[in-house]
This record gives sequence, structure tokens and C-alpha cells, in this order.
Amino acid sequence: MKGCRPLTDPEIALLSRSFGGTYALRDRARFIVGLKTGFRIAELLSLQVGDVWQYGRVVDQLTVRRAHMKQQREGRAVPVHPHAQAALATWVLRLREQPGVTAHTYVFRSHKGGNRAISPTQAWRILREACASNELTGKLGTHCMRKTFANKVYHQLGFDLIRTKRALGHQQISNTERYLSFAEAEIHAAILAI
Repeated sequence: MKGCRPLTDPEIALLSRSFGGTYALRDRARFIVGLKTGFRIAELLSLQVGDVWQYGRVVDQLTVRRAHMKQQREGRAVPVHPHAQAALATWVLRLREQPGVTAHTYVFRSHKGGNRAISPTQAWRILREACASNELTGKLGTHCMRKTFANKVYHQLGFDLIRTKRALGHQQISNTERYLSFAEAEIHAAILAI
């Protein structure tokens, strides 16, 4: 996590259009859902079709079960942003065309066969490839989606650390403070501006 930076709005727009190939819809959906929910990559990859698609549409709230959470203390539910709903709907409709897809099929499943999600390492590779193809620099990987979410929520909540902690599902405020360490760039800019 240390050194990983949030994405800017132009970078988000660029990356959203950058996924290609057979799994472009899957990879784009994972990217947008990661940005809009703040789920860790393992939490994202644990999602199954029944978690995101019910009664013929994408759910309004995504829940990650306790077993898939970092410290397995409790599950976490977040509302699904309309952009994430649209990306999920497009992908899940395509996924459901494949034979054998059930409510227990992983949303971001591997092409290697069987019902298993892609690995966190593969998700990292896919995002890094998109970043490299767009010549984005800095420490970027799957965790930048969560950092971007943290940054946007923090600003949206008027720099309220307590509510940002809750949005991220952190147990300790010190963890949330570490997520917002990128504010140091703003501090450095302010110092240089005086």
C-alpha cells in the first residue's frame, strides 16, 4: 500500500477505455467496481453472480461476506454507484450467455476453466498493462483503485476522517490516516507556493 497513489479523473477515464481483448468487459467492470466501492482486490474477486445480479438486474448494494474480508471480523456492504451498476450489467449479461453460469459463478472468473476467480496477481498484471500502455507513471496497481476511492470519499465528506474510516471499513483510524498519506503532495505544493 505504501507509495501507491490514487488515480486522477483523466487517468480514470483513460484506463476505463483501455481494456481490450476477450475479457475487456470483465476487466473494465472490475476496474470501475473497484473505484466505486473501495473493496480490496480479494474482496472484489470473491464476488459471485448471485451477489451482484438478482431479479434480472444488478443489485443496489454489494455485500462482501465476512469470510472474504481482510480480518474476517464482519462483512461489508456498500451502495453500488450507477457507473458500477452499468459496467456490471454489461459484463454479467455477457457472462450469463456462457454455458454453466449459475449464481455461484465468480463474476471475475479466470479463463483457465472451472469456477474460480482470476488471481489477485493476474488482476494486478491486467491493470499494470493498461497503465503501461497509457504511459502512466508512479506506483500503480490494484490497490490504487481503493486509494482513489478513499481520496474521493474523503473529499466528498468534507475531509471527515471518521466517516471516511467507516466508508473504507477500517477498524482503526490510523489505517485510514495511512491511506490519506498522499495528501503530503498537497502539503509540499503549499510549501513551495509560499
